[in-house]
Amino acid sequence: MTSRKKQLIVFGLFAILALVTTGCASQNAIAVPSVEFGGQIGTTSDPQVVGTELQILLLLTVLSLAPALLIMVTAFTRIVIVLSFVRSALALPQIPPNQVLIGLSLFLTFFVMAPTWDKVNHDALQPYLNNQIDQQTAYERGIAPVREFLFNQTRERDLALFVKMAKLPRPENQDDIPTYVLVPAFVISELKTAFQMGVLIFIPFLVLDMVIASALMSMGMMMLPPSLVSMPFKLLLFVMVDGWHLVVRSLITSFGS
Repeated sequence: MTSRKKQLIVFGLFAILALVTTGCASQNAIAVPSVEFGGQIGTTSDPQVVGTELQILLLLTVLSLAPALLIMVTAFTRIVIVLSFVRSALALPQIPPNQVLIGLSLFLTFFVMAPTWDKVNHDALQPYLNNQIDQQTAYERGIAPVREFLFNQTRERDLALFVKMAKLPRPENQDDIPTYVLVPAFVISELKTAFQMGVLIFIPFLVLDMVIASALMSMGMMMLPPSLVSMPFKLLLFVMVDGWHLVVRSLITSFGS
């Protein structure tokens, strides 16, 4: 038996002994574990203390899932894919850097999702923090604006696909569609929309590549890579039409209001 196992066994015996002795000393109060921030484990008979600690544990769990939630149920997926298409169309694999691309995608996501999050905060979070509603009511009020955003961006064909795969009866309205069916339908709809926008972004640069390649071949410059010659013209075209302004405006307006 290793020393670590021995320490765990001794710690467990002391914890059981502490619980037993506390229960014997006070027959009217129920001793429950209490975790302090200093790393100590004791006992308490106050249910409010245990409730607060469980809420902290739940908050930490939600924070660990926050990246997945940010990607799956917000505008982030469409935005980051379209911006990646822009970088690829310009033939600049490292410009702008990934940190800039992800940062811009995050802030554009915050901008697009701000009305939805305001509704969640006003209708669900603040009343719950002020003890005006319970957890179930807060969840129902909070999920409603999010579901409304997802429905507005989800194609009926994609939604019907997952309703059929889940073997659900034909829904009469949006309330009959569960969230676990709505989220994957929203994701594949976002992927399709992002790729459609990416194709439209690629077309002018592709035409420019073809023109440069034809010109080089007509001049007999077979050994000169067309991509090397076309890159400055791509950058010039993108700057002249104010490309970032057009792309960001198209992304924001694609979500509607």
